[in-house]
Amino acid sequence: MFAISLGADGAELRPLEPRHAAEFLEHMDRGRESIGQYIKVADAVADLGSSRTYLRDYAEKAAADTGRIYGIWLDGKLVGSVLFRTMDLALGVAEAGCWLEPSAAGRGLATRAARVIIDWAIRERGIHRVEWLVASPNHASIAVARRLGMTKDGVLREFYPHRGQRLDVEVWSVLAPEWRPGVG
Repeated sequence: MFAISLGADGAELRPLEPRHAAEFLEHMDRGRESIGQYIKVADAVADLGSSRTYLRDYAEKAAADTGRIYGIWLDGKLVGSVLFRTMDLALGVAEAGCWLEPSAAGRGLATRAARVIIDWAIRERGIHRVEWLVASPNHASIAVARRLGMTKDGVLREFYPHRGQRLDVEVWSVLAPEWRPGVG
């Protein structure tokens, strides 16, 4: 296993694997309401079995080279995640995303972690376009996209059905020639 330092505060980025299912569930329980405002993972990971399944699905994506998930640990506690929800190496396109539980918000962790995985995807895997899809009311995630140097491509109106309503989704992206890992 590897761990990548995210800075002087002791935060680390590590692969999130099925063996972390109990810890992942505890993390989700701590942040369920906040995380679940805009993304479905909080509803999908409801018990140990669904936590294991969620992480197993990402392990299978990693094996197939179609996605990845990483945990953000702070002081030895899992507090968030960054991921490539999708990766299409033939097209050179990946969709990145993140979440944090409330106790970890406001420290730049999501931006630092996303910067690491985006830099890897562009430099090591040859990804040309990294997308960031975010519900329009999710101002914290939009701020991460901005800090990463992404450009807003547009809005998919009422695109995302979530908890009984349809949310607008903003599409942000960065292209390999634009990528500057130290931005933000």
